[in-house]
Amino acid sequence: MGVRAERQMAELCRALGHPARVRILRVLVEKDVCIAGELADEVSLAASTVSQHLKILKEAGLIKGEVDGPRRCYCIDKSVVARLRMLIATLTEAS
Repeated sequence: MGVRAERQMAELCRALGHPARVRILRVLVEKDVCIAGELADEVSLAASTVSQHLKILKEAGLIKGEVDGPRRCYCIDKSVVARLRMLIATLTEAS
């Protein structure tokens, strides 16, 4: 694994470094559709708290957000999640 891949994995893992963000990502994976306001209810957190966590996940590239009128709609970026899965798998590979 090169330095660039190590940095990318560290950034993605850092974004998942809070249980609420893991829960949010899990809900988005399970729903497999773009969801908006109901996300706060799904993870039992205040909307403002969810918004802060969504910002971190979006900055890391793990989720995508779209504006639909007054609401934002979020879904996972499957290609980035697949990349994270691949990067983690390389941890157990022999060099």
